[in-house]
Amino acid sequence: MYHLFVEEHFDAAHYLPNYHGKCEKLHGHRFKVVAHFEAAKLDETGLAYDFVQLKQHLREILARFDHTCLNDVAPLNKLGPSSENIAATIYDALQACFSKSPIKLAKVEVWESPTTGVAYIP
Repeated sequence: MYHLFVEEHFDAAHYLPNYHGKCEKLHGHRFKVVAHFEAAKLDETGLAYDFVQLKQHLREILARFDHTCLNDVAPLNKLGPSSENIAATIYDALQACFSKSPIKLAKVEVWESPTTGVAYIP
């Protein structure tokens, strides 16, 4: 089994409704997103999947979050823009890109700081 991963980031603001602390106020992060994939075999060139294509798919999904207030972006406007919900939302969108692919999306990590983050594994 091969484990591939790509990393991108986006900048956004959010606030956490129903949270009692400083994160209930509007604030921003440079969110780091790491998408992890699994592949059972390699293609004729010796690749499990082209990293360029993996990064492109991830960039396209993250573009809708970049430089926004996440509280205004569906479905986070209803779920709440926690890192947990951001990771699950990105996972769902990214998984759709690989439904007929030889690789499988395994997990999505969302880091809101260099020392704190979450991984979503369905």
